[in-house]
Amino acid sequence: MPDIDRRSALTGAAALLGASLARPAHAATASIVTTRKGRVAGTREGGLHVFRGLRYGQDTALRRFQAPLAPDDWTGTADAGAFAPSCPQQGNQEPESEDCLFLNIWTPGPDPRAKRPVMLYIHGGAYSNGSVVDPLTYGDRLAAQGDVVVVTVNHRLNIFGYLYLARLDPRFADSGNAGQLDLILALQWVRDNIAAFGGDPGNILVFGQSGGGAKIATMMAMPAAAGLFHRAITMSGQQVTASGPLNATKRAQAYLARLGVKADDLSSLLSRSTAQLVEGLAAQDPILGGGLYMGPVLDMTHLARHPFWPDAPPQSQAIPMMLGNTHDETRAFIDPHGPRLKGLEWSNLAARIAPELRMDLSPEWIVAQYRARYPDWSVERIFYAATTAGRSWPGQVLEAEARARADAPTWVYQVDFASPTQPERGAPHTMDIALAFGTLDAPGSFTGTGTGAQAASRALMQRFLAFARRGDPNGSGMAPWPQYRLDGRQTMIVDVDSHVESDPRGWERELFARVPYIQPGS
Repeated sequence: MPDIDRRSALTGAAALLGASLARPAHAATASIVTTRKGRVAGTREGGLHVFRGLRYGQDTALRRFQAPLAPDDWTGTADAGAFAPSCPQQGNQEPESEDCLFLNIWTPGPDPRAKRPVMLYIHGGAYSNGSVVDPLTYGDRLAAQGDVVVVTVNHRLNIFGYLYLARLDPRFADSGNAGQLDLILALQWVRDNIAAFGGDPGNILVFGQSGGGAKIATMMAMPAAAGLFHRAITMSGQQVTASGPLNATKRAQAYLARLGVKADDLSSLLSRSTAQLVEGLAAQDPILGGGLYMGPVLDMTHLARHPFWPDAPPQSQAIPMMLGNTHDETRAFIDPHGPRLKGLEWSNLAARIAPELRMDLSPEWIVAQYRARYPDWSVERIFYAATTAGRSWPGQVLEAEARARADAPTWVYQVDFASPTQPERGAPHTMDIALAFGTLDAPGSFTGTGTGAQAASRALMQRFLAFARRGDPNGSGMAPWPQYRLDGRQTMIVDVDSHVESDPRGWERELFARVPYIQPGS
């Protein structure tokens, strides 16, 4: 296969960046591909062949809380010119439908002989929200610049994908991991059909941000996913443990009580409207408090061990894995101008930090340690540093360390590129989405489109593309990026001038390693 760095050199930096800021015009010319189930018609756009709304599973409304089924064969040619509905959720993702098992493909050409690397993206939003209709995750730029096939996948979320009912009704034995089973079905579809779109079924990279990364980490411990992907990237998203069946059942009971459904007769769940089921998500979590947590369940059938505890799952240790986070994760979801920062001062800093931690560690002691270490830091800076290090970062550290102990091929990156459009956000959660996809100008991007953002994006995209091609983010013309090992903890710092540092946040890592990390939902 051609080397991605050679392709980049031939393309040239100016062309690379220019292409990243221009959307191709939508063309009406059809692109016809024959899948194993029937023919599909996509469109040709800016030199790419694009297929939106490709069905990989049957309507889930007919099989609520059950494992998905592959679609039936069809006659004629199915239209793949528009995105399909998103899966039901709280918030605004219109249109929504339980008939939502669809994926999208961007390919340079549907030639089965091409055998291009496949990059399959799983969206974030924890396990409750999100969709791949977000312009941040359009795959046109990755596909065009990297000569790869990009796939994005929708799958069931919240109660539709993760409400654990197995202990209450044997009809729903698969309910706690239905969303994960959707993703496995999508990967099976890709394995069976992607060659017709120019992809290599033997070279599939899965990558996902936030909850998408956590879903990938979980699949690395699911036997049904074995052999369906060959590289993995988790972007600010790890799943160290899973919900136990008893706690997951308590959450199901709280949800049912909110709906007014008796736990000994769940039949009415099958006749309630989608909107009614979504309304039930207003239930309070009986374990954590606050909103109802949904996520993978240790059901001992589809998931028979925790994803990364007590070690890296043996079934996937040979799979090359890249793990990333952003420097200021919590600046994305704790608003610098919001109520949790209003009136923040040294006297109340510990109290404000405490509810944001995922560890039972004295917040007063944490504040004292930061103030002694960084006497010039502001109260706000310590707040965000401590909440990021104690909430959003530990899962990645634990997974990287577990893989390093197993001598599994692992690389770690950290995005330090700070938002020029919202400087108070620093390098927040989601920052690496636009950088990796090249969608710097998309709504919701923190990056801006300046030369600094372009440089950081070019650096991350090239590493992702090299990793997709070879299972190694190194290549000709790029500075060496060593594997993550315990003797150096080498980390790629993604910035205007990207470079490798050894254990760049070692002090914080050691500070929070004194106590166990508590995975939400466990």
